[in-house]
This record gives sequence, C-alpha cells and structure tokens, in this order.
Amino acid sequence: MRRVISIYLVLLFVFTITVAAQTPTPKPIPVDDDEVIKVDSRLIVVPVSVTDTNGLPVTGLTTKDFRVREEGRAVTVDGVIGADKVPLEIALLFDVSASTDTMFQFQLETAGKFLKGVMRPEDRASVFLISGKPILVSPRSTAENSIAAIRTIAPTKGFTAFYDSVAMATDYLKRHAPEASRRVIVVISDGEDTNSDRIASAIQNGYRKIDVNKIDSKSLYQLTVANRNSAAMAERIRVLKLLQDGDTVFYSINPAGSSYQLNKMSVFGQENLQKFADDTGGAAFIPKFRQVETKDIYQNATNLRQNSEMLDRIFRQLESELRAQYLVQFYSETDFPLNKYVKLDVGLETRTNAKIRARQGYYVKK
Repeated sequence: MRRVISIYLVLLFVFTITVAAQTPTPKPIPVDDDEVIKVDSRLIVVPVSVTDTNGLPVTGLTTKDFRVREEGRAVTVDGVIGADKVPLEIALLFDVSASTDTMFQFQLETAGKFLKGVMRPEDRASVFLISGKPILVSPRSTAENSIAAIRTIAPTKGFTAFYDSVAMATDYLKRHAPEASRRVIVVISDGEDTNSDRIASAIQNGYRKIDVNKIDSKSLYQLTVANRNSAAMAERIRVLKLLQDGDTVFYSINPAGSSYQLNKMSVFGQENLQKFADDTGGAAFIPKFRQVETKDIYQNATNLRQNSEMLDRIFRQLESELRAQYLVQFYSETDFPLNKYVKLDVGLETRTNAKIRARQGYYVKK
C-alpha cells in the first residue's frame, strides 16, 4: 500500500512541484465514503547540478544515478526532474557601492550575455542593486527586459547593505517565483557589509552604552569593529537560513579577486560568499584579475582584455551548471522537530568522475 501511495504522490508532483521542505502534513487518500488513510511524510526537493570533467552539463540522469542520505541514513530517491522540465528564476545582484574600477562595465556586459545565453522564453530574471540600501531595479521579466535594465546601472560611492540585499532578493523569489521553478541568486560583490539594518543598529547600540567623549579613538574603533563583527556573524546565519528556507541556490563572483586577502573584513566577506554557495549547492568564483591601472597603458589594455575573457569564462561555467541542474526529490518520514537543520549528503551512484553540487541540508518548517 505504501509504495502505491508513494507512486501516486510522485506522479502528482510532476504537475505540481513544491520546492520547499515541509513539516509533516497528513495527506488524505480516500478509500471509501467513510474511511481516510493519512500518510505523514515531507516532500524534500534538492537542487543538484552535475557537470563532467570539462565543466559541461551531464544530462539524462535518472533516479538510479543518484543517492541521498538524510542525517546519515539512506533514503529512496523517488523522482528526478531535469532543468529542461522546470523554468529558471534568476535574481541578479550587482554591488555598485564603491565600484568605480574599470572592470565594472565589463561585468554588466558579461552578465547581460549570460542572461541571454541561459534564459529560455519561460524563464524570468530580476535585477537588484547592492548599495546603501537594497534596490530592485527590474522586477522579474524576460531576458531582453532584464538586459535593458542592466545597461542603465551606474557605479556609486557609498555604503554596502550586502545582507539586506541578499535577504530582499531571496524573499522576492519566494513570493513571486512560481513554486514549480528553480530559484537562483547570482551576486557580483565582495560580500562585505557596512550598512545593513542590523549591522548599523548593533554599532549604534554599542555607542549608546558608553560615553564616546570619554574613550580614545583606538578603543572606539575596536568597539565598533567588535560590534560590527558580532552582528555580521549573526546576519550570516540569518540570511543563510533564508536562502535554505527559500530553496534558493547561491552563486557569486568576487570582483576583488585574490586581493580580498588584504584585510580581515574582505576575508570575512569572501567567507560569506563561500558559505552561502557551499550550503545551498552553488559556487563562489574568485577571478584572478590583473591590474588595469598601471603606468603602462599597453599592459593595461592587455590585462583588461584578459580580465574580460576570464569573466566571460566564469559566466559560461555558471551557465553550464544551470543547464546541468536537476531537482532530486524524496519523501522523508523521519519525525524531525520543527526548525531542525537536517543534513543531507547527495552523490552519484554512477558517473563517478562527474562533479556534483547540491544543497547540504534543509530546515524543517511548516
């Protein structure tokens, strides 16, 4: 009886995909006019991308190709749906705060080419700015309209509300993207934050607890950094949970390249990008850009061309990963408590030389 019911639910899922990890919900199955059998289970859907050793999409995989462990226990994979069967919803976030370097225009142009290459007529994109406050530049629309919006973006000098921007984009996808869709955030940023609401409030609250006129500048700076770092760590946890709850895969490109290692704040910012990507099944790219503002104008031109080619390769790799994305689904019948983070381990039974990215867990929710 259980397998019959499971098959029925899997067939139903093909028409009404829900990409959220749900708490146990009784599923009534009518037997006769008076009797109802209730099956308690949670439908878990895991976005997974599979590429070969050359970074090209591995297509045609089925339930027999995947294995899934939930908290270390093997579960039955009930269904696998390929990228060609599910529309793509992309939120593209550009960090425009203090982004006045020469590469900025190339970032916009390359991102536009990426959308044109990866999006199909049924896919939608939305465009956000990471600035002093998160800004929605273009609501979810076609590739053509989104590219037109990208062309209007200009860099600014100012603060950065990184966490608030990612949270806003995640919430936007959760509220506006169809349930039957693959939700993806692509961020071009260094991951640093100086102005998200909770960061700014933590710093100000720290000042209120002391007499700033009776503290030296060095101690005041150390206090500011301590309050900011404490709030930033809490924000990392909060925003990551939002991404997990929204079933959203996070990708990032850090335009700072390897120079992020120059100070602790930049290192923490890259750790944000890497953590969000690892836990949701995405990737955090760090291009090794060459200097384009040296005294040698000819060398600058050569470096700029090589940087642009590198950025283009990254977006092509990202495009391949999205084309290689599957939705792997299974029914969890373990009675986990509400809000528990359930660890997942997704792998391949076949194609052992392929590269796989998958979310590492989910939060049990209503």
